[in-house]
Amino acid sequence: MPFINVKTNAKVPAAQAETIKSGLGQAISTIPGKSEGWLMVGIEGEQMLWFKGSDAPAAMVSVSIYGSAQANVLSVLTGRITALLTDTLGIPADRIYVAYASTPYWGWNGANF
Repeated sequence: MPFINVKTNAKVPAAQAETIKSGLGQAISTIPGKSEGWLMVGIEGEQMLWFKGSDAPAAMVSVSIYGSAQANVLSVLTGRITALLTDTLGIPADRIYVAYASTPYWGWNGANF
């Protein structure tokens, strides 16, 4: 039950959005027990976003997961997400933040897990 939201000031054409969505679907399997089958992805392009006082291409990625994951696993996932956005949108790695949130409660289909 993960959700990954990508917010960027870069333009994200449909073909690139599909590439990002697919890449995140593969990357989420880095976390044991997580798969694209339960992944929800949001992509918000052309947002008002400044980093270090500049509006040069940047991204803020939020990853929400049900349960928890080990720090080393999340570090690998950060690398995969960063590489994906650098390769697809040309955003430099040092202009990408990735934040993680874990929760013991996750609702779906009218009930909680």
